[in-house]
Amino acid sequence: MTDPPAAPRPYSPGLEGVIAGETSLSLVDGERGRLTYRGYRIGDLVARGSYPAVANLLWTGDWDPTHHLPTGPIPAQVMTVLRALPETTKPMDALRTAVSAWGATQELPWPPTIEQARAVTSFSPSALAAFARLRAGQEPIDPDPSLELVEGFLYQLTGQRPDIGTARALDAYFIVGAEHGFNASTFTARVVTSTRSDIASAVVAAIGTMKGPLHGGAPSEVVDQLSQMESAESAEAWVREALDRGDRLMGFGHRVYRAYDPRAAALRTVAEGMEHKPDWLERAIEVEDVVLRVLAEKHPERALKTNVEYYAAPVLMGVGLAPDLFPAAFSLSRHAGWTAHALEQAADNRLIRPSVNYIGSAERDLPA
Repeated sequence: MTDPPAAPRPYSPGLEGVIAGETSLSLVDGERGRLTYRGYRIGDLVARGSYPAVANLLWTGDWDPTHHLPTGPIPAQVMTVLRALPETTKPMDALRTAVSAWGATQELPWPPTIEQARAVTSFSPSALAAFARLRAGQEPIDPDPSLELVEGFLYQLTGQRPDIGTARALDAYFIVGAEHGFNASTFTARVVTSTRSDIASAVVAAIGTMKGPLHGGAPSEVVDQLSQMESAESAEAWVREALDRGDRLMGFGHRVYRAYDPRAAALRTVAEGMEHKPDWLERAIEVEDVVLRVLAEKHPERALKTNVEYYAAPVLMGVGLAPDLFPAAFSLSRHAGWTAHALEQAADNRLIRPSVNYIGSAERDLPA
């Protein structure tokens, strides 16, 4: 007679509350609405930093506000792949395919290096901009090494050097999107790295995870919502009707944050400081207070505060991105965090291999 199986370990659906590792990269304090990168507050990084400086901080631990990170070149083989994609290709699929093709053209030995992290982070904006132009019947634009990454991305996307306010708004978005603990895509990147696979494979897997609407798709839905509200005057009636139907309001509430999302606060500060605010930002600022007031009245038992997607959507729309590019732009910003986690995982690596509780049939004989 066989021994009975050991008692199953506690199971947490979605791994919620499970401590799966340690990191020195970011602290996400959902109860108090705080976020720090290597100890520095996200609001201070947005106010005084740039995406290149923040990416370098995550990779190295050093704060250098003068750090320069331009967009990178696209290998000829990758451009051939981008040109071969059908017109119906979605931006996230194009970005995932481009990074995979890029990895095939590179020497990327394990363990990953800071140089590899910089290379893939600078390559991907060029690839996404090239795809966006190709699908619009336009030729890709070579990177300008004198421009910082966000400015360079907008230049390669539109053919025009962006004004300071536009570049500043998108740079702020990239900063707040750069890193956020063990979210689904970052954890995926660490799992891939733990197998001693290369950094391109880790980023490809992370992009595939980000593609899911529960992770990277919410900002585009905020645009639809704001377009229906139209103004602060009509917002209250719209919100009340939506809540009465049981609809979820996009851009409010978060799985981690129980207080106002500090990333949303940082983006709102940048938006309010713009000399020429796009209509989307103006409307978002006007409507937000109305929505928060109605939510507090209808659901006093729940902490439904503004999350980052609420301001991400009007910022991305305001700088000229089509809504279907939003998840891909989010992925570009998160490259710094994904690659920093790959470096951290490799520095003290152990294969990530969790256990699972079996709930199937007991051991039995095959029927005669």
